Amino acid sequence: MLSLHRLSKSYPGVSALQDISLEVRAGELFGILGPDGAGKTTLFRILATLLLPDSGSGRIDGLDLVRDYRAIRRRIGYMPGKFSLYQDLSVGENLEFFARVFGVTVAQRYDWIRDIYAQLEPFRTRRAGALSGGMKQKLALSCALIHQPQILLLDEPGTGVDPVSRQEFWDLLLRLKATGMTILVSTPNMDEAAKCDRIALLQRGRILALDAPDALATAYPLPLYAVRAEAMYPLIRDLRGFGPTARCYAFGEYAHLALQTPTPESAIRYFLESKGHRDVEVFPIPATIEDSFIHLMEQSV
Repeated sequence: MLSLHRLSKSYPGVSALQDISLEVRAGELFGILGPDGAGKTTLFRILATLLLPDSGSGRIDGLDLVRDYRAIRRRIGYMPGKFSLYQDLSVGENLEFFARVFGVTVAQRYDWIRDIYAQLEPFRTRRAGALSGGMKQKLALSCALIHQPQILLLDEPGTGVDPVSRQEFWDLLLRLKATGMTILVSTPNMDEAAKCDRIALLQRGRILALDAPDALATAYPLPLYAVRAEAMYPLIRDLRGFGPTARCYAFGEYAHLALQTPTPESAIRYFLESKGHRDVEVFPIPATIEDSFIHLMEQSV
């Protein structure tokens, strides 16, 4: 459905994308996971045919990303990270406008957007700029879907909305995926990435790894422990000075300790108690996507 080969893009003084190659299968929910500045928005603007790449090639539904940009625009639905609809138009007027752009009517496509638009219909006459963050998100998705695209491009759709609205939005995406729609979504959130079929880890314009979320987590190569004591910051400082330590960082209520070689839990506990730490807890844990991402980022430096 979508393939990229060695795609690159630079701005003055910044290499935004470097040799990006990937394939997204038909019907797949594919995630691009990376922090701010990783290159996610640049990639999505190229896929939406709003930017030209400096080099490399890409195809969407068999069409060339540069040469066939007009045909591609009829096959994609694009939802940028920043709300970009007409804020002075009402909910209904925005939807009608985008329907006309694609030569359809809201009535013709109502069944296709019913699940999403039904939550907006009571506010049909309200200005888009007066909607809450979650409602703006649903309106933008309705407008991106009104022409029934074959592939949906969503650039950080969970940004700026409350957790409940974000979960509702992902429930909508999973229902869309069940219809066979291909969805490409970018996110800085590990919990959102875990919902995807496959994810690419993007950092500084490069893909560090690409696989299913569970596969990326299980590929973590180091022994990993969760450690807790009374004082977190002195704990992390001392663990970073522990001989076998590869890295140590805060992770919720615990510190995650990655070791270069297998080390008994008793040795870790003895070391910390010798440093004066009290109520020490140490136990082995499976790696998460975030642990794998941190490991790959440090390996790439």
